[in-house]
Amino acid sequence: MSFSDPIADMLTRIRNGQKAKMVKVSMPYSVVKHAIANVLIQEGFVSSATSDGEVAKKTLTIGLKYFEGSPVIDQIRRFSSPGLRKYKSTKNIPKVLGGLGCAILSTSSGVMTDKEARIKGIGGEVLFIIS
Repeated sequence: MSFSDPIADMLTRIRNGQKAKMVKVSMPYSVVKHAIANVLIQEGFVSSATSDGEVAKKTLTIGLKYFEGSPVIDQIRRFSSPGLRKYKSTKNIPKVLGGLGCAILSTSSGVMTDKEARIKGIGGEVLFIIS
């Protein structure tokens, strides 16, 4: 099955999984999705990310995180889309909730948070915002 926006599909699966109080969600594997999942683990929004299966049918399983029965992720929203890519320079990277949330960027140095991009002094495509 082909998707026009696999990152938006990933975010929707996470959002729907948390509404349904699921422990894990699965999705088709891609290198970019795995890099995004690793950043989400690093920032403490999800608990785990594992890939399994054969090369053609590889899946990515993300462990969702809860605190006192409520999801750790309050809001997860796509910023850039395939029809309208939004690139930001270092000075124009958006701050989410005054630094309490984060923006995830795809840069020339890989997928990273807005804080890392500011420290490294590089801009890129803002993929989504999470808080």
